[in-house]
Amino acid sequence: MVEQIIKAFIVGGIFCAIGQILIDRTKMTPGRILVTYVVAGVFLSAFGFYEKLIDFGGAGATVPLTGFGHILAKGVRETVDERGFIGIFSGGLTATASGVTIALLSGFLVALLFKSKAK
Repeated sequence: MVEQIIKAFIVGGIFCAIGQILIDRTKMTPGRILVTYVVAGVFLSAFGFYEKLIDFGGAGATVPLTGFGHILAKGVRETVDERGFIGIFSGGLTATASGVTIALLSGFLVALLFKSKAK
């Protein structure tokens, strides 16, 4: 178990380090970096590399934004196999629905519990 935690920390840390380098060394905004990570996850998944990364890094590969891109691509691929063309439109939504729902509910609960302050 300790080995899995170390591997997850290394993979997640590399993703964070790449993001920090992009922020520090380029003029990319955080929003563009976010989109880049999601699209990179889709491409890595399409070419079969992301499954290997998940096998090695576990949660360090599935939790970051690249993992979200991977889940989108995987959902589309599976739903297209099951339902055909319509799977292009519904697969990604179905695969990511639970994660998006939890994120929205968590944000809503935090907004109810805490009062934001203007900067």
